[in-house]
Amino acid sequence: MYLTAYHFEGTLDELLPAYERMTAAFPPESLTFHVCVTSDHGITVLDGCPSEEVSRAFRTSPELTATLAAVGLPDPRVEPLGDIHRSIVRELVDG
Repeated sequence: MYLTAYHFEGTLDELLPAYERMTAAFPPESLTFHVCVTSDHGITVLDGCPSEEVSRAFRTSPELTATLAAVGLPDPRVEPLGDIHRSIVRELVDG
């Protein structure tokens, strides 16, 4: 699985509702590995795709651009991170 970070800068009051609208637009089964992290600068979304090629196609797709615009998220700074060697998650953290 290939991991990419999408960094969205802005206030949490604006970004988090837009992020929630975005995740509602994607079928739950399409999100294989997905984490949203908040910070003083905004949010970072870590998104896993089956391969680097699939990740590249997704992050450059007109559909993603349209979805981000439709939900009110700014253009992210995209950081391809690499292949996930291992992930360990004890429990679901939700809000």
